[in-house]
Amino acid sequence: MKIKNVRVYGRDLGTSRPYTIAYKTVSEVIIAFVEIELENGIIGIGASNSSKVVVGESVDETLNHLRDVDFSYLIGQKITQTEGLLRQTHDKFTTLPGTHAAIDIALYDAFTQFLKIPLVDYFGQQQKTLPTSITIGIKNIEETLSEAEEYYGMGFRFLKVKTGLNPVLDAERVIKIAECMPDVVLRVDANQGYSTVDLNEFVKRTAKIKLELIEQPFSTGNFIKRVNELHPSIAQLVVADESLKNPKDALKLLKEASGCNIFNIKLMKTGGLLVAKQIAYIAEASKVKLMWGCNDESVVSIAAALHLALSSRSTKFLDLDGSLDLIKDVVTGGFLIKNGMMSLTGENGLGVQKIN
Repeated sequence: MKIKNVRVYGRDLGTSRPYTIAYKTVSEVIIAFVEIELENGIIGIGASNSSKVVVGESVDETLNHLRDVDFSYLIGQKITQTEGLLRQTHDKFTTLPGTHAAIDIALYDAFTQFLKIPLVDYFGQQQKTLPTSITIGIKNIEETLSEAEEYYGMGFRFLKVKTGLNPVLDAERVIKIAECMPDVVLRVDANQGYSTVDLNEFVKRTAKIKLELIEQPFSTGNFIKRVNELHPSIAQLVVADESLKNPKDALKLLKEASGCNIFNIKLMKTGGLLVAKQIAYIAEASKVKLMWGCNDESVVSIAAALHLALSSRSTKFLDLDGSLDLIKDVVTGGFLIKNGMMSLTGENGLGVQKIN
């Protein structure tokens, strides 16, 4: 069965809940989509929303790149050659992870639909379900608590609070949630916004509550140095996010930041599933815990991440809430969430259905 056609388009899916993090405010969600059609009518779909700040490619640039791609390297090729086509895609777009991700995910979806199996079965499912956190942006205490209570009422028991602008105010917000909802598991994400002094101040002020993890507190340029300066009890909570984009980064972190033993894999950083899978193998061999995160994304790429996450024994944390506040999407399905627990649908490929 051969690839018949490739289509590229962009959509603004909108967000019902604009939010602020340490370095930006988000009020729109534009997604780049790729569809790969086979001769028998199967259509694989991929999606991308990469961050210019993190990987050097914005979604607008992704769309421009995709529209300029000569897809003759795919069209006419057998879908059974997917692994080779994935490597060709990687070689062509190594420095363009957003472009790479959309094509990569679409290829995997088309291939596993052709095989008539869920994508997770192709990778080898190791886990059935895990809780995801849901994220609260940087807000005042009253707004933070109101949003936390809303999510609690929806069944979520893992909350991630964005921090990074003021460690004193950040601590007050997190403590207030812990006081009002003592059974909630709290994660924080400073998005590179802290200095070592800031983080130590935040940790000191939150010492009486239990934090599950602290995501990327330091800038990428100083991350390893500053992690190595931390007390081991703090370093063990630190997650490498923006500092982890590819296997080379993973190996460097293992070698030079021994105290950091949690990796956050995002398909929009790695350029899709192929490279993400390589990082997951490194983590499993090194006994590093994995967290799977996201940007604001379509159900398409969130589902892709969940399929791969549940195929790794090293996966301990999910933060795959990126599609929950979208006003609309181009697909339905992909995954199930019940009381904050994520699982797959058992459908072939990604398990998504296009909305006509």
